[in-house]
Amino acid sequence: MTILPSTDRKYRRSPRAPLLLPEKHDDREVEFGGASYSGAVFNLSSTIVGAGIMALPAAVKQLGLVPGLIMIALVAVLTESSTDMILRFSRASKSASYSGVVGDAFGGAGRTLLQVCIVVNNLGILVVYMIIIGDVLSGTWSDGMRHSGVVEEWFGQHWWTTRSSLLLLTTLFVFAPLVSFKRVDSLRYTSALSVGLAIVFVAITAGVATVKMMEGSIRMPRLMPELVNQASFWKLFTTIPVLVTAYICHHNIHPIENELKDSSQMKSIVRMSLTLCSSVYIATSFFGFILFGDQTLDDVLANFDGDLGIPYSSVLDDVVRVSYGIHLMLVFPIVFFSLRLNLDGLLFPYAIPIAFDNQRFFSVTSVLMGFIFVGANFVPSIWDAFQFTGATAAIAVGFIFPSAIALRDTHGIATKNDRLVSWVMILLAVSSSTVAICSDIYSIFSSEKIVGS
Repeated sequence: MTILPSTDRKYRRSPRAPLLLPEKHDDREVEFGGASYSGAVFNLSSTIVGAGIMALPAAVKQLGLVPGLIMIALVAVLTESSTDMILRFSRASKSASYSGVVGDAFGGAGRTLLQVCIVVNNLGILVVYMIIIGDVLSGTWSDGMRHSGVVEEWFGQHWWTTRSSLLLLTTLFVFAPLVSFKRVDSLRYTSALSVGLAIVFVAITAGVATVKMMEGSIRMPRLMPELVNQASFWKLFTTIPVLVTAYICHHNIHPIENELKDSSQMKSIVRMSLTLCSSVYIATSFFGFILFGDQTLDDVLANFDGDLGIPYSSVLDDVVRVSYGIHLMLVFPIVFFSLRLNLDGLLFPYAIPIAFDNQRFFSVTSVLMGFIFVGANFVPSIWDAFQFTGATAAIAVGFIFPSAIALRDTHGIATKNDRLVSWVMILLAVSSSTVAICSDIYSIFSSEKIVGS
């Protein structure tokens, strides 16, 4: 059993296992001998593949096909480097959590800042998930046009097909049971299904694109970015938050590793998950951009709301939207898991692990679910806010903190390559984040001036 260092013991006076075990052990809990390799791969892959997959074709449209696909692969490589740093420095400091290794390097202030970034990032992502689920089920307004949801199309307009009613039913009968698990390994089957549904989306997109290419109804996509002025050049940097957010999984590395039968497998699990997810991302971006070209929307799911130009188009549209809605429902609890752990660490840093305290566990869970539900119902569109969190909290969690840990090197294990990669990641993260935020602010004020005029 691993003994936590002073930084972790100060906050959680127990070894790594109790972070995940429930207060009372029944027969099934006693028999739990550790998570399997495949279960860990599915859980980590499900953490990675979320709503970000739908924004990648638009990012490739902005960057051009060749640079866009290269950037997707590059961010995957940098993500592997950053997670490898976290794992190595965690073992050196005997930390059982991401916040623990940051606390070992930078003290309580660093630990708190990381937890705030994870909470902001995950909370924003989950509100986006629920908004998209509401759009899929009940429909949405876009550019003054009404896009019907699948439930409304199938059953017509009733009180129970309204957005708030469908999201309430989803919260009570889907989310509530799934977020009640105290072990992340309990979500391995839903995670496997969510990854499978993402592959279904890729398969349908690839199939439709292939049919249309054989018919000759698809033009050659743009291979390079279209730069018409200085503003279009700076706008390329707004794709960085989208790419980074698509790979954020760092907050679930330790919860998954802590339950493994053999924790030495974690590096291989990360590599396998990133390979799987990168393949899905590249295929989605390639076929999505080829299929819709310059008509690719910011959320490519919205492109599956009309005639695709092939037989059974409406059936395929419904299959895509329904499968993706279910995919997000199944990804939701895996992201929620680390959100709850980090919020609890912020609010109750000296308490026993949340899994030991049923009252605290269900109180924190209820408050978070209530906040996410209200946000999804009363925020009409948070894509601008999502860009800001992607350019700040997500980049900090994914690249800045791992690099800072390696450069701090409190245990003297960093190599020259670690330092080089860390400086590259920090420079890329800070520069792209700054440009992306400035570009977003400029776009907001520009649109306000146009509306005002």
